[in-house]
Amino acid sequence: MERNVAAIILAAGLGTRMKSDLAKVLHPILARPMINYVLETACRIAADNVVVVVGHQAEEVKRVCSEVPGIGFALQEKQLGTGHAVQCAMPHLADNMEDILILCGDVPLLKAKTVKQLLDDHRDNKRVLSLLAVEVEQPRGYGRVIIDDHRNLSRIVEEADATADEKEVNLINSGIYCVDKTFLDVSLARITPDNAQGELYLTDIISIGYVNGQKIGVMIGDDELEVSGVNSIDDLAFVEQIFREKKA
Repeated sequence: MERNVAAIILAAGLGTRMKSDLAKVLHPILARPMINYVLETACRIAADNVVVVVGHQAEEVKRVCSEVPGIGFALQEKQLGTGHAVQCAMPHLADNMEDILILCGDVPLLKAKTVKQLLDDHRDNKRVLSLLAVEVEQPRGYGRVIIDDHRNLSRIVEEADATADEKEVNLINSGIYCVDKTFLDVSLARITPDNAQGELYLTDIISIGYVNGQKIGVMIGDDELEVSGVNSIDDLAFVEQIFREKKA
């Protein structure tokens, strides 16, 4: 467990591609709700400084998460984007927190060891923001991580907005961050819903920091499977099979 570190877990979505009335993070993997695996990882680093952002089926998600003592909750009544979800969580963080881990409730294979490496890399390099990225052979459908000539993270480009050259980039966004709390407060206040979805994107804080000369970078993970997100029933079956193989 680390000092002055909190974790925010984004868990408010329904997950329409799951084709189910069950909130996405409640779908079971080896008979346990998906969110439980993420909670375990978060608690191993941030102890009882963990805030889960709930929305769809909020009470049931809270009930499941409350099996782990000391978990806090933030309600995102309307799903207005990842940036908005983190905004909802910020008032629930203790004042003495210095670095904030942002995790996704639908990425259950993520290991505490990797999150600890991200935190250490972030602190050792004295960054205000560090992103966990992975290299994949087939980046189609993922946000591309754009690095400048000085190895600084400059922005994330979604596939729909990417140029032909950017689509060739095989370094992708995992959605997992470590961010200085002061920088997070300031940059969240500056993001706008200036996009096709009309949502507040958390990724926008990267370009805000970059254009202001802040130190922003990436840690490249060594296992792309670890950041596999569950967005469909097929994804769920794939991730469960990995868990079965690990258990065996």
